[in-house]
Amino acid sequence: MSEPKLNGGDNPLLERQGLPAFSRIRPEHVEPAIDTLLAENRATVARLLEEVAEPDWHNFIEPLEEMEERLSRAWSPVSHLHAVMDSEPLRAAYNACLPKLSDYATEMGQNEALFRAYEQVAEKADQLQPPQRKLLEHALRDFRLSGVDLPPEKKERFRQLSAELSELTARFEENLLDATNAWEKQVTDESELAGLPQSARDLARQMAEQKGLEGWLFNLEFPSYYPVVTYADNRELRRELYEAYATRASDQGPHAGRFDNSEVMEQILARRHELARLLGYHDYAERALATRMARSPEEVLGFLRDLARRSRPQAERELAELRDYARQHHGVEVLEAWDIPYYSEKLRQHRYAITQEELKPWFPETRVIPGMFEVIGRLFGVKIHRSEEAVEVWHPDVRFYEIRDRESGELLGQFYFDLYARPHKRGGAWMADCLSRMKTATREQIPVAFMTCNFTPPVGDKPALLTHDEVQTLFHEFGHGLHHMLTRIDWPSISGISGVPWDAVELPSQLMENWCWEREALNLVSGHWQTGEPLPDELYERMVAARNFQSAMQMLRQVEFALFDFRIHHEYDPEKGGRIYQILDEVREEVAVVRPPKWNRFAHGFSHIFAGGYAAGYYSYKWAEVLSADAFSLFEENGVLDPETGRLFRETVLEQGGGADAMELFIAFRGREPSIEPLLRHSGIEG
Repeated sequence: MSEPKLNGGDNPLLERQGLPAFSRIRPEHVEPAIDTLLAENRATVARLLEEVAEPDWHNFIEPLEEMEERLSRAWSPVSHLHAVMDSEPLRAAYNACLPKLSDYATEMGQNEALFRAYEQVAEKADQLQPPQRKLLEHALRDFRLSGVDLPPEKKERFRQLSAELSELTARFEENLLDATNAWEKQVTDESELAGLPQSARDLARQMAEQKGLEGWLFNLEFPSYYPVVTYADNRELRRELYEAYATRASDQGPHAGRFDNSEVMEQILARRHELARLLGYHDYAERALATRMARSPEEVLGFLRDLARRSRPQAERELAELRDYARQHHGVEVLEAWDIPYYSEKLRQHRYAITQEELKPWFPETRVIPGMFEVIGRLFGVKIHRSEEAVEVWHPDVRFYEIRDRESGELLGQFYFDLYARPHKRGGAWMADCLSRMKTATREQIPVAFMTCNFTPPVGDKPALLTHDEVQTLFHEFGHGLHHMLTRIDWPSISGISGVPWDAVELPSQLMENWCWEREALNLVSGHWQTGEPLPDELYERMVAARNFQSAMQMLRQVEFALFDFRIHHEYDPEKGGRIYQILDEVREEVAVVRPPKWNRFAHGFSHIFAGGYAAGYYSYKWAEVLSADAFSLFEENGVLDPETGRLFRETVLEQGGGADAMELFIAFRGREPSIEPLLRHSGIEG
């Protein structure tokens, strides 16, 4: 079979060199590019199976890695634009491709001849490097997880389920985005804004002006929502925003039923369960653990319940203190859900005389970002700076950087920075793969990352001022970026974060957050936006003292989310359906100290598990936090900016990607298996 001729032509998504040509990418390019590449890939596989009698690494595996990278190179900017510059035509093009990509992935995963060829290469594993053996091990496992061993009728059902899940998860995310964008609140009486920080008022004023409205405008994007529920004295305003936020994409609240994810969630759980049963697993949680560090559902549930047991007594004391404070100092007898962030912030101020808002002038983006680059540079022996090459971007706010080895000057990776919230951009913060590192006989490329946040944009002539929480978010996402960009693994399917177990992938990101609390690092990332004066010692001491304020309540909140996620996948019963809020109520009864109102529809916006990669995997955050806290304890022993410890982490974890077993890599860095004690100590939990 001959391959269709492929060249860039007029379609920028088919260009095989360089960075994405964002200025030329149009929705009408998407489907033709994907159709062309899928046809080419199918032809390539057929040709290799026909022509290569004795498959080996170079004549068989590397051509397939290159082939998959070409498809990823085209799809990555499309997926990214769908997240950061959503539009109806782009959404339609994106959704049209999802079933095609799903069908293709299932077809490849169920191709028995391809599976046998991989097995033949694996039989000669003694001639290969350890990362190459790991790639083959993953590939053979993934063939089985794609149903390669199933009879024909079950293979077809698996294909249908995979395609439907791809469409359903995209619909969940789109409903949530539409619901978020659909709600806004105009305020024309400034007295209703009492308690709101000036920065929040300025942003609301700017948003109103941009829409030609009087007064102030609020929406459900986090930089707008969070200050209201945290600082606004107006209880009714807090309630109104809380209700709109907590009922997004559901059957409740101001847009009840309009973007409702209820049926989508049920369908997702049903299809995941059926897919797992097809593959011989009891449930989807068991299927999910096939690619993770945790070995069984019992291990995950035991881990989470142990954290809850250790944290709950302290969390109960923290909540009792909050209630006592609200009653004694503010005369509030009953704390509602929209009161807890507000009075928690009041108590934090009362006890430590510090607020996130007070810290913002000391964390201008113009100081935080170069400071973070300097911290990373000292730790890991790299240099990061704005690229001098002319690079196309999707929005004027986006910047482009490169990361080089400090000693050799070698270009290791590049990344786009898209830092500010705006309409039609998905909420949250994330790192995504633009290009993967690849080095084969015919191709060589460095990794490129998309680094995306949703910070409050600059207002007027001020630089963007970050809360300390946002500084931690920035460090967290950059940890993922380092994992992607510092890899030395040459094959895309196991380079960077690819092939890393989901419950280990948060190790570098959560590790990086620790430097946001260390004086030595803060001296580099902080400085008053007007004077450049470093963060005063007295303010730093109050910040550190407040670090573990309500830490046990926060721990239980994360355990609640993780237990809920794991149980709805582990206990799914086709006869009873998802029982989503029944199980959530049971989990809250078991571990929570704070109970939201009955109409709260948290799960309808839980995109991590219904649209992201965390299905039956939200526990990974806490699992990896054990790893990261223990890893940081070695920096505490040797010096928090010790370059030798940083070099060891770079060599044993960041450079290795998915090329080795995650526990082996941790032991290579730490010298032993992980301990839970550093996490409890860092969290100030005595359990």
